[in-house]
Amino acid sequence: MHQQQPIAILDSGVGGLTVAKEVMRQLPREKIVYFGDTARTPYGPRSSEEIIQFTREIVDYLIQFSPKMIVIACNTATAAALGVIRSRVAVPVVGVINPGARAAIGRSTTGCIGVIGTEGTIKSRAYDSALRELSPHVEVISETCPLFVPLVEKGNFRSPETYEAVRKSIGHLRKHPIDCLILGCTHYPFLTDTIAEVMGQNVALINSADETAREVSVILQNKRSLTRRDEIPVHQFFCSGDPILFKSIAQQWLGEQIELTPVIWQVPNIV
Repeated sequence: MHQQQPIAILDSGVGGLTVAKEVMRQLPREKIVYFGDTARTPYGPRSSEEIIQFTREIVDYLIQFSPKMIVIACNTATAAALGVIRSRVAVPVVGVINPGARAAIGRSTTGCIGVIGTEGTIKSRAYDSALRELSPHVEVISETCPLFVPLVEKGNFRSPETYEAVRKSIGHLRKHPIDCLILGCTHYPFLTDTIAEVMGQNVALINSADETAREVSVILQNKRSLTRRDEIPVHQFFCSGDPILFKSIAQQWLGEQIELTPVIWQVPNIV
């Protein structure tokens, strides 16, 4: 594995930018190739077969860049396709569910953890399995939030409409003794302020991006594959849908991370 090869990050849309931002922060010399499938988002209501097909198509596209690692920065795709992708490629493949579960177990003191996610992620019970593997007696309270991803994909992070959607979706979770709430979709950190307002200050919000980036770093370090170059990397960002909206949201979210680093924006044709 060549140290100068990029890290490939994929998502159903803009949500994976939360992971990309954290990888950039923790590993500033690593080049990133990002693909957001904004034309086919959201993945949550889709069948497992569709999600696996879409994820395979994106990975097949990203392989041309010879990545040294692939990060599936989408909880729904991680739940449905992680094993399939690992069997298809020769490089390490990291998902976002196990890192998020580890972070929550390490933070919780009550042993009651909430998980919010897309229909596909919650139905898969992937977080339940990951959490109970780490702590068999943990209580898991799960809720689907189908309204969240469309809001984020439109760039609607803070508005009365957003607050009302969050309140209706998860306000009832406050009756449970949860002290940690896993944001089980990488789109949801865009709504952190509103979710925190609805849930209250006694509930810690768990964003798997930090832990996922840490896992990427550990794996590459163990394989002696961290880049040793001194020059600033040039990242590449692809989306399958509206490039203007995608670029606007990405620039807003990544902020100073891309002010210091050149970025190439492209719209591929993968289907």
